[in-house]
Formats: sequence, structure tokens, C-alpha cells
Amino acid sequence: MPHQRIPDLNILEFATWLVVTARVTLPPAEIVAQTCDRLVAAGIPLWRVRVGQRLINPLIGAWGVIWMRETGAEEYIVPRSVLATSAFTGSPFEHVIKTRTSFCRSLRDLDPARDHPVLFELAEDGSTAYLALPIIYGDGSVQGAAFTTDAPSGFSPAAMALIEELSPFLAAALEPAAMRRSAESLLRTYLGDGPAERIAAGAIRRGDQVAIEAAVLLTDLRGYTLLSEQLPPHELLERLGQYQELVVTAVRAEGGDVLKFIGDGVLSIFPVEGSGHEKASGRARRALEAALLRAEQSIGLRFVGCLHVGSVIYGNIGSPDRLDFTVVGPTVNFVSRLEAVAKSTNSAAVCSREFAACFPADTTRRLGTFTLPGIPDAQAVFELVACDRGLRVAGRPSGTAQ
Repeated sequence: MPHQRIPDLNILEFATWLVVTARVTLPPAEIVAQTCDRLVAAGIPLWRVRVGQRLINPLIGAWGVIWMRETGAEEYIVPRSVLATSAFTGSPFEHVIKTRTSFCRSLRDLDPARDHPVLFELAEDGSTAYLALPIIYGDGSVQGAAFTTDAPSGFSPAAMALIEELSPFLAAALEPAAMRRSAESLLRTYLGDGPAERIAAGAIRRGDQVAIEAAVLLTDLRGYTLLSEQLPPHELLERLGQYQELVVTAVRAEGGDVLKFIGDGVLSIFPVEGSGHEKASGRARRALEAALLRAEQSIGLRFVGCLHVGSVIYGNIGSPDRLDFTVVGPTVNFVSRLEAVAKSTNSAAVCSREFAACFPADTTRRLGTFTLPGIPDAQAVFELVACDRGLRVAGRPSGTAQ
């Protein structure tokens, strides 16, 4: 391919399309795809383009769009753990983000002593030149965009100048979507999927609440007081984090929402959503059984799980300037009172009569009738026996740490 020549391109028209039209009508992947298609049509032999966005998320380090000439554009995510490895450290992307300057390199004469492995990978795949640019957003954050070509002559000075000239307008087009994605990620991290979706949809005022039917799960670590006295703070927090991670993973795997960490307690709900109490209760039970099994096998910690199903008030509570998104109501109060029964009877998992009624009789065992603080009348309480996994989650031996 001869050295590319950039035909006349109306920069103002292109920039206006990015900022006025694409920004408000297209999703991020389509913005990148159509931008690349227009540049290719203008004579710039793009082969691969990647636009990355850092996220505030404990699991996902970055999100972005990758475009390839043959296959088009698609979104991708980068696990947070990758950002601490050599895949990112010392890379052109890190250089661009930290220095706010561009990075341009021919891929024809790479030097193992100074060039990052990602450049060698791109060269092996057929790229001949690499250009990375800072994508600077209005809040001052810096993201990165990388452009490669497979043209034998690489990028011409005119091509690189055109891409750099358009980069602020590409940033303006992508920033709203990127900020929404980052905000949604942050909400999901702190509130859970369901509350995050409701808040993003506008449920942000005190009193924005709705009554829903849900199975409620409350877990509480056994022997936490003893652990807090025996372990140094950093070890205690590590063990607490291990236990909470097991519970959260199990709850999410069954489609539940973790709403609160209350000391060593975890409050989760499994909305009924038209599927019936039995299905929601089944999801909650499977989550608890999976977490109990993994806790014993992997970290040697034991905890109790308390379950109930019924109506809850789901939404915003608090003061005018400090809100919390949670569930309240008699169902939540009831499940919190079951914790004392679980510990006093050495049972790993207890539930209400309503929850037990959702399962065959041979998978629950009646513990007896108990007077629960703040609950009128004595209540029948049951323990769960997990038959499907061969795990007996109830009836711990006497003397188990409380």
C-alpha cells in the first residue's frame, strides 16, 4: 500500500457530528465504530482501535470499546487485578494516562530492552504502527485511546495530526456514557444491583419506597466477638472480608441483592417478582447452603443464616441530606430476631414457618416454638436440612463457638 494521503475532510462537520449527534443518539460502541469507519473512509488505514475508561469498582478495573476493521466494535472489561500486573504497568496506556501526552511508535524495529510486550503482540498480529492518545474528560480524569494500522508505511504525519485533532471531540462524545457507566458501577458496588437500578431510574428522594414480596436472608458470623479479641485488626478484617465475600458471591449467583453489611452481618433479599414465594425462597436457600459449604471447606469459619419470606418496604429512608436504600418492615424485623434462636440451638440455618412451607417437609425440621423480642405471640421456628448437596446445615454439635 502506498503512503496514505488524507483527502479533504471537513473537521468541523466531523466534530459537530461527534458532539451534537453521536453523543446523544449512539451507544459507546457505535460512536467508536462510526468514528473509525469515517476515518477509514477518509483514507486513514486503521486496523484496530481501543478506547479505555477506568472504573471505580472492586472487581472491574476498566471498561471500554475495541474496534477492528474486519469485525467492528464491541465493549470489553478489564479485571482490576490486571491493572496491578505487567500487562498494564509500563504500558503505553499507563504512559498516556500518567503523563497526559501521546505515545507514537513504529512496530518495525522494536527493542525488547525498552518496548512493552503489548507492542510485540500487536506487531506479531500484523500491526505496523501504534499511536496512543490521552482522552481527557471534563472532570480532569484521563483515559486512553490506542490506534494501530497495518499499512506498510505506518501512519503518516497527516493521519496522526487528524486523529489527534479529533480526540477532544471523541472525548466529548464518549464522556457522558462513560460517566454514566462509572456512576452505575459505583452504585452497584455500594448498593447492589437492584437498588442501583432503581436509583439510576430516579428513585432518589426520601420516601421513594415500594412494597415488594421477597425472601430475606440475614447471615451472622459465629464467634465474632472472640475473634475480635484474639486477632489483630488487620487479620480480623481479612477474615471478615473472606466470609462476606463468600456470602456475597453466593447471593449474587442466585440473583439476590446484598443490601447491607451490618458489622459481621450481611442482609440480602431475593425479590419474588411474579415467580412466587417458592422460587424466591429456593434461591435464598441455595445461596445460604452454597455459602455455608464453601465457608467450612475454604476458610474454616462458621456463620448462621436466618430466612423469612414476606412483604418488605424497599426504598429510601433517612434524613433530607443523608439517605440509605434498604428494606424495612415486619419481615426484616422477624428475620433479625431469628439469629438468637440459631445460636442458642446450635443451628446453622433457621427459618420462619412461612419460609419452611415453601419446601418439602423432609428438608426442614421444627425446632420448637419461641418467644421473639418485639414479635407478638410465640413463633414456630424451623431449621434447614440440605439434602441436595449432602450437607447437613443444621444441628451443630454442642460447644460450637457462638
